[in-house]
Amino acid sequence: MALDFKNKKILVIGLGRSGAAAARFAIERGANVTVSEKQGASAVQKYIEELKGLPINYSFGDNDPKLMKQADLIIMSPGVPHNIAGLSDARRSGVPVIGELELAVREITTPIIAVTGTNGKTTTTALIGHILSSCGFKVCVGGNIGTALTNLIGEAEKANWAVVEVSSYQLETTPSLSPRIGVLLNLTPDHLDRHASFEEYAAIKARLFEMLGTDGFGIYNMADTVVTSAVRKSRAHLIPFDATGKMKKDGSGRFAPRDSSRVAGGWCEDDKLVVHLPLHSREEYALGKVALRGTHNCENMLAAVIAASLCGGDRKRIQKGLETFRGLAHRIELVGEYNSIRFYDDSKGTNVGATVAALENFMGPVILIAGGLDKGGSYAPLAEPIRRQVKQLILIGEAKEKMRRELGSLTNTVIAKSMEDAVRLAHGASAPGDVVLLSPACASFDMFRDYAERGEVFARAVKNICRKGTETRREAINKMTPQRHRDAEN
Repeated sequence: MALDFKNKKILVIGLGRSGAAAARFAIERGANVTVSEKQGASAVQKYIEELKGLPINYSFGDNDPKLMKQADLIIMSPGVPHNIAGLSDARRSGVPVIGELELAVREITTPIIAVTGTNGKTTTTALIGHILSSCGFKVCVGGNIGTALTNLIGEAEKANWAVVEVSSYQLETTPSLSPRIGVLLNLTPDHLDRHASFEEYAAIKARLFEMLGTDGFGIYNMADTVVTSAVRKSRAHLIPFDATGKMKKDGSGRFAPRDSSRVAGGWCEDDKLVVHLPLHSREEYALGKVALRGTHNCENMLAAVIAASLCGGDRKRIQKGLETFRGLAHRIELVGEYNSIRFYDDSKGTNVGATVAALENFMGPVILIAGGLDKGGSYAPLAEPIRRQVKQLILIGEAKEKMRRELGSLTNTVIAKSMEDAVRLAHGASAPGDVVLLSPACASFDMFRDYAERGEVFARAVKNICRKGTETRREAINKMTPQRHRDAEN
């Protein structure tokens, strides 16, 4: 049920993408809106410009508890901690506290596919949207993937399906979310600077499956033991997938990949995906022409194919969707190549699990650029992948000293002053056949606006290195004798 905003005092805390969308949403529905932002106006000027001309009151600096008590409703941006001063008192005095996503799901009647997990949720959300579009459905894709869902309400209402990426922060403040299909990809320690423990973080993620109704479907990664435990309370029809091939049938009759005649689920087998759903026949999807690679992407693809099949997607069109999806920016994206050295941007690798998964994509030597804003967890899971294949570790950002203490003895490790310096050092240490990988295992906010800006700065630095290398080679060739000049160009 939509909320009544007419003449209500609405306080939006946090002026980011979600905060700006929430403020506009409330203004358009007749509310009196105040935006409280801890940073100064210059730090959020982009969003102030977006809201230019709207009758909004702004409060910059510390979030004012007086504004919280005076509000009829508080809308929290996802990145704002729930322990800020004054918020508990406002709650106790009866002021409701919700998130921006809650505004949208109260208005959208289109069936929702909600995707969460620690890693892969953005790729999986985009892939589900792409496959469903390939199958001829009208699709709206939004949420944590990059576009606030309140900005897409009109589009969502005209769609057959709304595909929404949901973060743990959003699950904390979206009590009305009731998707038709839920996806839980994996759970590894993340955001421990925000959540009290990994157990609390996992419990919040598990709320998605508790929000599913008895007629809903929960798609989950059964190779992840934390996920398997987290989904047990769900009332929905549970459909597992397994990209590892390691799961075996036991006495309880759990899903077994090789026992495909009677089970519901999906798995990888002989370079193909196999999906067998209730009341459906076994369907196979070839991976030979698919751009996504690695076990983690097999998990993403299995989840997406199962979701598309549940929506009624045609097998041939699902196959086409898999083959035409090219991946997303800042997710193991090749941004440059010079002298047989490849440079990959995985700036979206903002936690340890994501960086471990990124390293699995490469067989040869890797020069890894990592570091940023520490998120409170351990870097220990990176130890074995670094020992096995990282020839040099280049550390940046606030977490660099902590990472050097935990990982620096495993390989040649250096500290860089900036992203540009890191790329220069990586280029100097590389040889033909090497991979230079930016996969930070940390948040970006110590040095950059967000992970996208971090990736863009990396890509620009790579392009400058490649350009200078090409120019130096051309100068050298021009100084050669005619015969040597011909040999060099050949």
